[in-house]
Amino acid sequence: MASRHLARSIAMQTLFEWDFWNKDDSKADEFAEYNIAEYGPGLEQEHGFIKKLVHGVLENREKIDAIIETTASEWPLEQINLVDRNVLRLGIYELLWSDHKEVPPKVAINEAIELGKNFGGDSSGRFINGVLGTIYREIGEPEKDQVSKKKATADGEVPQEAEKDKENE
Repeated sequence: MASRHLARSIAMQTLFEWDFWNKDDSKADEFAEYNIAEYGPGLEQEHGFIKKLVHGVLENREKIDAIIETTASEWPLEQINLVDRNVLRLGIYELLWSDHKEVPPKVAINEAIELGKNFGGDSSGRFINGVLGTIYREIGEPEKDQVSKKKATADGEVPQEAEKDKENE
């Protein structure tokens, strides 16, 4: 298993435990340390990544949960099983708050789907794909936006941000 995939698995297991044990944020680091020691020996270089994911989800939990409730409106948050709920939280965090150069959106979605298939039920992968795919379509493809800006610059058009910068000088 690749180290980043294993790191995401450990982050998901940590979030699962946090959710199961009444969402006590003060226990998150304790759960993470245990899971890293138990499932990730030799992953020292990924400790920061794991904690970044866990803390990122916890810090943005209210926003993430609101996005889940809006996107999967037929599924009240508390009725989504613990695995799927926390895989979605992790996937949404990576989609919306991670550096897209470090974690491209399609990688975040694929990793979440794989976590759902590995740890969830028979339909977890499809459910997670549906929710994250909808969010991805709503936010657009960052890569395409960047390509469009580069093409506009290559065609001699000045991107709007550059126009504003010139006006402010």
